[in-house]
Amino acid sequence: MSRPDVRAIELDQKGLTRLRILDCIRAARQISRLDIANRLHISPATVTSVSADLLASGLIVEVEGDLNKPSAKRGRPRVMLKLNGDAFMVAGLKVARCRISVILMDFEGTEHGSYEAPLTEPRLTPDDFVSTVKSAVEQACQAAAIPVSALSGIAIGLPGQVDAGTGHVHWSSALTERNIDLGAGLERRLPCPCFLENDANLVAKAEQLFGEARSLSDFLVVTIEHGVGLGIVLDGAVYRGTRGCGAEFGHMKVQLDGAPCQCGQSGCLEAYVGDYALLREATAPIEDITELLQAAEAGQALARPVLDHAGQVFAVGIANLINLFDPERIILAGAQFAFDHLRSDAVMERIGRSVVNGDAALPDIQVHRWSDVMWAKGAAGYAIEQVSVLKVRDVNSNAA
Repeated sequence: MSRPDVRAIELDQKGLTRLRILDCIRAARQISRLDIANRLHISPATVTSVSADLLASGLIVEVEGDLNKPSAKRGRPRVMLKLNGDAFMVAGLKVARCRISVILMDFEGTEHGSYEAPLTEPRLTPDDFVSTVKSAVEQACQAAAIPVSALSGIAIGLPGQVDAGTGHVHWSSALTERNIDLGAGLERRLPCPCFLENDANLVAKAEQLFGEARSLSDFLVVTIEHGVGLGIVLDGAVYRGTRGCGAEFGHMKVQLDGAPCQCGQSGCLEAYVGDYALLREATAPIEDITELLQAAEAGQALARPVLDHAGQVFAVGIANLINLFDPERIILAGAQFAFDHLRSDAVMERIGRSVVNGDAALPDIQVHRWSDVMWAKGAAGYAIEQVSVLKVRDVNSNAA
């Protein structure tokens, strides 16, 4: 079970207990008070008291258990607790180079609409970024016949170094400026709390809540698009580092004074593996990544070495991740991207030769192709978690 992420908002011990119980109910979908007490190793009396507060606040509801389930006992069905989907609505956004994808979800994680807005420029000024996000949210709500005022939170995933706790963006390939308090700018223009996060972290959150890692506590997600990102989940929680700048796998240095990277430095792994790097290294006049992959598959001599070199660099990077974290699973995630050259037999063999414990089996390495809307789903899941914290804080205040 995932641990609630409460970095940005302080809660007292009772608030943390409320959040743990909410998270337990979310994971189980429906669960009895006694089962919550057993799973969380807390007293039934505590569960009864806390659930009463959550029921009064409208965050959860009571339902009858299903007598048709094999585990159900005969007689009167047990009263179960579940999240109240109507408690609040959130929006999740994924910012890519040519579009912003928006998804609208209720408290239970049910999708109520999605929308894609084109971007005229891959990099925007902070003011233009805020205006574009505001417009995309408004259009998504209009398309779904949901008032913007009904939103309780908006989470936005963008590439780069993002301090999720403060909303400060140290650097992003989506922005023309560095060191921007983007969260404050968004909240001045939008009608509800806004939560910024590195997009790779939100892919990890999506995998944890909806995807290939729902039963895992320790896993890594490597995102491969225009750039290369990393989401780290340890003991059920996303790891970000002290300033929110950790997990910059794409900017791991793999070559001294090497190829220039879009971050402004040189020799980064991303500068050999990302889409823009592959197109730059191709000596033939190739316009996009799909064309490059097709040329390599057709055996064109000018395309194949580019992919082979990218695979070698990527293998070294993945081996370093295994040596550092020893994860249960590594998920390669991306939208509209072929991963064959990064998961070939040659790449897997090089990874095996480069890990310290060569006698142990490699972690499970899976490919999960995501659309931008699915990335936005991770952002919506993060918004649900963060708004839950705010709602629990309000329960604390009302109960005090």
